[in-house]
Amino acid sequence: MTMFDLNGLEVMQATTDDASRLAPLFDQYRVWCGEESDLSGAQYFLNQRLRNSEAEVFFVNVDQDLAGFVLLYPLFSSVSMQPIWILNDLFVADAFRQRGIGSVLLQIATEFAKELGVLRLELEADVVNKQAQSLYESRGWKKDVKYFRYTLTLCDE
Repeated sequence: MTMFDLNGLEVMQATTDDASRLAPLFDQYRVWCGEESDLSGAQYFLNQRLRNSEAEVFFVNVDQDLAGFVLLYPLFSSVSMQPIWILNDLFVADAFRQRGIGSVLLQIATEFAKELGVLRLELEADVVNKQAQSLYESRGWKKDVKYFRYTLTLCDE
């Protein structure tokens, strides 16, 4: 496991050994997003992503409590023929908000991607989540005004 000390916070890069510990926080995030709680599903999902090297997860410990995490997925750009990463999930538990943890997680994600030679990071933010938008913009993220985003749902959610 890779560990960083950033702004006095212990940030760790998750391995499959961390999936069971991360699952409650990941489940809490999913509930916050409007999904039903599914702790065993959360643990299985994280374990599979980590085991298959399909994602990178970094998390913050504060006094042995999990305070937040960021989850990244790799993709590729055909046009630039370079890797890009999706910052798919960023979550800070209620008890730890307003302490700069989200900013630290964004910094870790950025440094990780730079070390890999990634062209860019991308993310989506809920249009009503002004606090998240403000955080992203304060860290240099730019809102896309060039492209529309489309989705095609292929199964019932």
